[in-house]
Amino acid sequence: MTLPITHYVKTKLGHEIGIKIFNPLTPIGKSIIISSATGVLQRYYSKFANHFSSLGYTVYTFDYYGIGESKRKPLNEIDTDLKSWGENDQAAVVDYAKLKHPYDKLIVVTHSIGGQILSFNKSLDKVDAIVTVASQSGYWKHWKGFERFKLYVFWNALIPVFTPIFGYFPAKTLGLFESLPKNMVKQWSAWGKKQDYILSEFKLEKTMFAVYDKPMLILSVPKDEYASKSAVDWLAQQFINAKIDRRHLVPEELGIPNIGHFGFFREAFKPSLWKMTEEWIENHS
Repeated sequence: MTLPITHYVKTKLGHEIGIKIFNPLTPIGKSIIISSATGVLQRYYSKFANHFSSLGYTVYTFDYYGIGESKRKPLNEIDTDLKSWGENDQAAVVDYAKLKHPYDKLIVVTHSIGGQILSFNKSLDKVDAIVTVASQSGYWKHWKGFERFKLYVFWNALIPVFTPIFGYFPAKTLGLFESLPKNMVKQWSAWGKKQDYILSEFKLEKTMFAVYDKPMLILSVPKDEYASKSAVDWLAQQFINAKIDRRHLVPEELGIPNIGHFGFFREAFKPSLWKMTEEWIENHS
């Protein structure tokens, strides 16, 4: 295991994105960018990043503006939104990776919201393949039973009640995940109440959904309280020109434990899910 290098990428909007670079001992001419889930610090993905670095990939992780190492001022002073996370932050890391290794094949691995904000990333033409893990619509009716109720309360009560009080959404105080910028959660909750989710605010032709036409591996798992199969299907269907490999991973069929929303990036799945991902990337980039 090699220690990652910390670097700060200046974005078009003028703020800095904190990234970690996992350099391989023997590069194979391929780079991976890991785009995190909502409110999840980049360090969560370090074991996954180290593993792929050991295989010869240059791997980049990063925090969105307002999160972790990309929070350079008080959260209540940060006015970024989800569109900016894709159009500015995620795109800046793609641009940086291509600048540093212009001849590498570039793969983006997204977790949850990281796949949603691909729709605003105008540097997607530089990406050779995408793997999305539990990336989904947040529309509350994609869930059933108590999970549907929880999401309804999240969009309609927790975010609108607590955000004005704190000047940001205090998710960490509530025991959820890292706290989030106010404009980001305002936009997020507005989408989550509507069937068309992102497309309730932005027309399809104003996004990058229809632009990307290269390979995508789109993954979901059962018993994922944050990404139902229906919700993942919806997002997959928006990439109308991509070469999609859609897989719903059933643990019982694979002989592995329950995965859940966060399990994919745990080291226990190195011989199964990580190996599957490695093989797919090798065959599609």
